[in-house]
Amino acid sequence: MGLNRIDLLIIALYLAGITLFGLRFRKRQRTMRDYFLANREIPWWAISLSIVAAETSTLTIISIPGLAYDSNFTFLQLVMGYVVGRVIISFVLLPQYFRGDLYTAYQLIERRFGPALRTLTAGLFLLTRAAAEGVRVYAVSIVVSIALGTGEITSIAIITLLTLIYTFEGGLAAVIWTDVVQTFIYIGGTLVGLVTILHLIPGGWDSAHALAANLHKFQIIDVAFAAHWPYLNFTKPYTLWAGVIGGAFFTTASHGTDQLIVQRLLAARNLRQSALALLSSGIAILFQFGLFLFVGVMLFAYYRVPSETFGRADKIYPTFIVSRMPHGISGLLIAAILAAAMSNLSAALNSLSSSSMMDFYFRFHPEALETKRLRLARMTTVAWALLLFGLAVLALHRVGRVVEVGLQIAMVAYGALLGVFLLGVLTRRANQNGAILGMIGGLATEVYLWRWSATAFTWWVPIGTCVTFLVGYVASLWIRDRTSTGS
Repeated sequence: MGLNRIDLLIIALYLAGITLFGLRFRKRQRTMRDYFLANREIPWWAISLSIVAAETSTLTIISIPGLAYDSNFTFLQLVMGYVVGRVIISFVLLPQYFRGDLYTAYQLIERRFGPALRTLTAGLFLLTRAAAEGVRVYAVSIVVSIALGTGEITSIAIITLLTLIYTFEGGLAAVIWTDVVQTFIYIGGTLVGLVTILHLIPGGWDSAHALAANLHKFQIIDVAFAAHWPYLNFTKPYTLWAGVIGGAFFTTASHGTDQLIVQRLLAARNLRQSALALLSSGIAILFQFGLFLFVGVMLFAYYRVPSETFGRADKIYPTFIVSRMPHGISGLLIAAILAAAMSNLSAALNSLSSSSMMDFYFRFHPEALETKRLRLARMTTVAWALLLFGLAVLALHRVGRVVEVGLQIAMVAYGALLGVFLLGVLTRRANQNGAILGMIGGLATEVYLWRWSATAFTWWVPIGTCVTFLVGYVASLWIRDRTSTGS
């Protein structure tokens, strides 16, 4: 069926409207605190929705339904771990961030260990976040090229440019408040889409439910063990153990050590509001992933063909929107997917810029005037936009199921980062040199698991964290002992 003029008008109005809305915040940006922390005046509920939007990229909206189309609801076990991880952060890491005037997560590392480790952790964040965001930006092209026929590279360029405009001008305040708007758009759009799918399925809900239940599509819990009980199965990614343990470690790292989320938590008015924002986002994210998985199961009930028919599972949902949805609704859903894409990209640009400036440039140029700092921060935002555009183009035709590729890239570094943060927060005997050795050991372990091991990616962060913590702690004791003996 394709999109018609009404659909294209809805998409165009959304793109223009959200860009203009973001530009409303440009006059409020006078200092670095305004630009990178929104002057710490954001209410908890807005930060909560922004956190949800920041971890909900186009990857999520198009790939999670594809995942459920191929399998079932067992991905929710990982999301359960996401909720557990938020509780850990609220008690272990958040109180540390609110002791002092911090702009980035890695300032905490310098306060505890020293400048060398701050440089290493911030550098690792910049490298892996850029790579992961490149894949996420690439995912936009799957949707836009199917919907508009503009070509993948042109599609990436359009979204990158429009997002850059309001992020460049409005800073974190523009990012968070556009996130709030875009969260309502993509959740509302997905609900409308789900109702439409149910109406289009022959036999309606009764037929869809019978088919899905018969094929165990609604299965959530998978208590999988290896061949000889009680050994855990480390090769299946979506089991109860891998989900809750792996998801908890992953979220503790992604929301507790990654500047993308930590920056939002630091923008809260106080510790209590920051914790409330984080915990409430966990409830929202559980509902949201359940919704996306349900869409995938209903798509299976509608098509009833292998995902290979579409070329790849990630194309099923956008293909359905363009070819089967009524006009107007299809335009709304494409706008909803673009909302998630722009939200995630703006978050990445602002966090990459803040870490680049605060963790590197301003450390070595503290004399720079506030006006110069603000100008450099904006120029850095432009530089990162160009780099992410280039990485997204490189990702074309080089990745598989995009949601898992995006998660895997992030997970390669998260174990090492989380291990170092836990060394700093939970121990007093760990030192900088020992922590660096631990971080190297943890990162090497995760690279091995990624490239040469059959271990499921959901286990990478727990394993990497444990290796980093243990190696770092033992190395710190060994270095201290050798120093005290003069050997």
